[in-house]
Amino acid sequence: MGIRLPGINHVKQILRRSLSKEMNGNVPKGHFTVYVGESQFKKRYVVPLSYLNHPSFQHLLCQAEEEFGFDHPMGGLTIPCNEDAFVDLTSCLSP
Repeated sequence: MGIRLPGINHVKQILRRSLSKEMNGNVPKGHFTVYVGESQFKKRYVVPLSYLNHPSFQHLLCQAEEEFGFDHPMGGLTIPCNEDAFVDLTSCLSP
């Protein structure tokens, strides 16, 4: 029995939509785009779909849902955290 996070199905819908928008972009198969930062100007990162299975990344997604509702005009997710913290987290998740 897995842990159910509120809104995770909504995340999947957003990812499908953002992936379809970026099919012709620079996003490799098995990855998705996130926008990270606390200022108006956010940095774009391309991360593997496998990150969605990690509790730490899921926590960031919950924060994003609360603050932004998973809506970003460019497609992709906006994650409201410091870029350095995001890089530290993702470096721990990378194989």
